[in-house]
Amino acid sequence: MYKILKKDGRAKRAEFTTVHGTVQTPVFMNVGTVAAIKGAVATSDLEQIGTQIELSNTYHLHVRPGDQVVKKLGGLHKFMSWDKPILTDSGGFQVFSLSSLRKIKEEGVYFNSHIDGRKIFMGPEESMQIQSNLASTIAMAFDECAPALAERDYVEKSVARTTRWLARCKAEMQRLNSLPDTINQNQLLFGINQGAIYEDIRIEHAKEISQMDLDGYAIGGLAVGETHEDMYRIIEAVTPYLPEDKPTYLMGVGTPANILEAVDRGVDFFDCVYPSRNGRHGHLYTNLGKINLFNAKYELDDRPIEEGCQCPACRRYSRAYIRHLLKAKEMLGMRLCVLHNLYFYNTMMTEIRDAIDRGEYQAYKKRKLDGMMNGQV
Repeated sequence: MYKILKKDGRAKRAEFTTVHGTVQTPVFMNVGTVAAIKGAVATSDLEQIGTQIELSNTYHLHVRPGDQVVKKLGGLHKFMSWDKPILTDSGGFQVFSLSSLRKIKEEGVYFNSHIDGRKIFMGPEESMQIQSNLASTIAMAFDECAPALAERDYVEKSVARTTRWLARCKAEMQRLNSLPDTINQNQLLFGINQGAIYEDIRIEHAKEISQMDLDGYAIGGLAVGETHEDMYRIIEAVTPYLPEDKPTYLMGVGTPANILEAVDRGVDFFDCVYPSRNGRHGHLYTNLGKINLFNAKYELDDRPIEEGCQCPACRRYSRAYIRHLLKAKEMLGMRLCVLHNLYFYNTMMTEIRDAIDRGEYQAYKKRKLDGMMNGQV
C-alpha cells in the first residue's frame, strides 16, 4: 500500500508498505546486481548505512547461481541474509545492454550468456517465473529498453510490444502468486513506461499501462544516451499521466543532481550503480562536490572524506590512508569508498524527505545543488 504523507509542489513524501516492511519515500535503492554490493559490502553494512531497499538483477542471478538454486535455499532474502524489501529488475535492461548477444521476437528475447555463451530465452513468463523463484518483494515487468535516440517507427513498435508483454507479465504473476509452493505469494509487480525521448509516445503509453492497476510504475529507458535536459523534459511530461496513488520509479538514475531534479518532478524511487562504481575508483561524493582520492594533493590529507559525515569511513579514517589503500590495491580502500558513497546517497534521501515534510524542498534543493557545484573540497 502506498500512502502520500505530504506534497511540496510536485515532490511527494510517502510510505510504501510491503510484506518485507515499510519504505519511506523518496528512496534510493542500493544496487546489488548479483545479490551483493560490489566492493565487499555486506548486508550488515547496508543496515548500518540506512539502506531501505536492495536491488538485484534477474538476468544475472538466472545465469549464476541460477534462480532454482536461490529458490531451494529459501529465496533471495534468506540467501543473502537481508530482511528488508528487495526489488528485482526484470532482465529487460539486458535486452538493451547486451544488444550484441540477443535477438528480440514477439515471444521474448534470445540471449547468449555473457558468461559462457550458452543460449538463454527470456520472455515475460520466464522473467516472472525467475523473479518468483527469487521471491523478491517487487518484481519488474519484462520490457524492451529501446535506445534513447532510436527512430520513431522502431520506438512505436517496441512500446506496443512492451505493452503486450506487460499484460502477459501481470497474468503470469497472478498465476504464480496463487501457487502453494511460491515463497512470496505477495510479490508486487511494477510496470515500465517506455518511449525514448518522444513525449507523445511516452504519454500514450503511460495512459495505457495506468489502466492495468499495477502496484507501481517505473519510467525506463532514460540515462541511456540522451541529454539531462531531455531526461527532465520526459519525466516532467510523463509523471502527471501515471497514477498518483502508486509509487513512481525512475530506473537507473542517477547523479545526486538527477535525483534532486526528478524528486521535484514527482518521482519517488531511484537506483543507480554510480555510488558503488565511482567509489571503487576512488571518486567520492560530498556536499561540497566530488573528489578523486587518486589526486596527489590528498597524499598527506589527514581529514576525513567529508567533515561531519557519520559513515564508517569518515568516522575513523583519513583521506591519506584511504588513498594509500586504493593505490596499494587493498580491497579495504574500495570498501570504505563504496560505503561512504552509499551513505551519502541514503543520507541525501533522508534530507529530501525531511525537506518535503517541512515544505522547504525548493530551498533545500537549491542549497544542495549550489554546495555540490560551487563548494571547495
